[in-house]
Amino acid sequence: MSAARAVRIITEVAAVDRPFDYLVTEKTEHVAIGDRVRVDFNGRSVRGWVVDGAVASPELKPLVKWLGYGPPATLLELLAWASERWYSPISRFLVSTSPKRLITELPVAPVARALASAVLAGVTDLEPGVLEVAPTTDPLPLILSAYEMTREKEGSLLVLVPTESWAVRLRGRLEQRGCDVASGEDQWDRMRAGWPVVVGARGTALSPVPRVCGVVIVDADDEAYRSAGAPTWDAVTMVRERCRRDAAPLWCTSSVPSPSLLNDGSYRSWGDVNGGWPRITIADRRRSDPHDGVLARDALDAARHALQGDDPVAVVVVLQRLGDGRLWACHRCGELARCGVCAQAEEERGGQLVCRDGHEPRANFCRSCGATNLKRVRIGVTTLARDVAAQLAQRVTEVTATTELDATLERVVVGTEAVWQRVRRCGVVIFADFDQYLLAPRASARRSAITAVGKAGRLVGARREGRGVVVLQTRRSEDSVIDALERANFDGIIDEDVKTARLLELAPYGAEAAVSGEGAEAFVEGVRDSNVSVHPVSSGFIVRSADVATLTAALRAAPRPPAKVRVAVQ
Repeated sequence: MSAARAVRIITEVAAVDRPFDYLVTEKTEHVAIGDRVRVDFNGRSVRGWVVDGAVASPELKPLVKWLGYGPPATLLELLAWASERWYSPISRFLVSTSPKRLITELPVAPVARALASAVLAGVTDLEPGVLEVAPTTDPLPLILSAYEMTREKEGSLLVLVPTESWAVRLRGRLEQRGCDVASGEDQWDRMRAGWPVVVGARGTALSPVPRVCGVVIVDADDEAYRSAGAPTWDAVTMVRERCRRDAAPLWCTSSVPSPSLLNDGSYRSWGDVNGGWPRITIADRRRSDPHDGVLARDALDAARHALQGDDPVAVVVVLQRLGDGRLWACHRCGELARCGVCAQAEEERGGQLVCRDGHEPRANFCRSCGATNLKRVRIGVTTLARDVAAQLAQRVTEVTATTELDATLERVVVGTEAVWQRVRRCGVVIFADFDQYLLAPRASARRSAITAVGKAGRLVGARREGRGVVVLQTRRSEDSVIDALERANFDGIIDEDVKTARLLELAPYGAEAAVSGEGAEAFVEGVRDSNVSVHPVSSGFIVRSADVATLTAALRAAPRPPAKVRVAVQ
């Protein structure tokens, strides 16, 4: 008879973030590290994961049932690191890397095959690192290069793209060229078995492959790679740590590399960066005729020209509300109301105009011309769609995040950034209010603005093709971002962002966490570390430190109040 064996379990009860020991029975003797099990937890039947071995004792409760495979044992240390890095119960990450259904058998993974010479024609070896690319540059040659460079190594090649719809298309292209690809939740067992290539969106960073031999992240600065829910982890940071642990190469592409992406070194361009950006037309609303509608004359002319073409979708009008979505503009000269101290957009508060940080509250007047008839610039997607339909005398499809992916579209589409996933090609993209990007209340506002234009460029084509155009309706035509977009040169923006991040100790030169909720004040009062500072903001508090380790240590040492608290570590 074999000696008694015990295992250490983390349950799915996130509020109890510590392990418990259970006895392995004859019925569950095949249980291994990482497997999912069912246990009796204080009279409740709950699921859990085996995270380690333990010392057997007669007082221990027995495992109730083996539920199948979970994440591989090689991934558990990474998940423990992630729970510390983002101040989260480890069970939340264990859930993210576990299958939605029970998996009790694994397929045999194929060996990575050599690709045909015709497939590799024009594909050259590319050294790992950060690549600045134009938004219309096809990443397939990079992915094939990474595949060939890592094919004979142990492990799987992970390929991350911003959206699931993109992942589906990319998987098909790779399979056509002879790659064995796993993708999607329904193929979790293939990933767990170590398939040669795994393609997907943000969750692929937690793909349950036993080992990675290389990773490619397309559009690494896309906000889709950051989880907005709890915990607020991001895929790029997770993948970097995973590559470090597995000694695997990492390729990242970005149109405008951020300071965080450049933390480990410099960047280099790949492909035709200048010619790969779309043609840009600036429609300055300050010079518009007061009788113009929601589309300025330049935008209207571009839209009518696109409607003469044969694209199934000819015109896309984008309206993305960021922050509270309220901007104020002078009715006489068209200038936007901006703070004289920090240059943020001002909003009305207590009968005065003031920025979100409360600098220099003032009366309702224009700093440029002195007029006192500032008006709120605000319109919703539904109203915009109605007005665009009237101006163009066309039927319009309204697209938001709730619109079905396979919905039938008219030749004119009006919507939020959800259009990027629903439209593949068009003649013109019009940003109805580009100032919403430029004046968004966040540090990454400028890169987000450039990224949005890049996504529009994928719909209209590169400027070297001369096919389509992107129209920016703005009251800030002299902005440095717009100048960089017209020249398709972002070196100045990149360098300035790095200098600003160093000066203000923003990531990666500092660390911060946003604390909000009913118990936020009580929670930050318990943060006693002298190396951590606490700053009140409109949404709660910002806790800052020189590095992530110091920050998370201080957060974990603080007592958790009974009221709800949300802690988002950046």
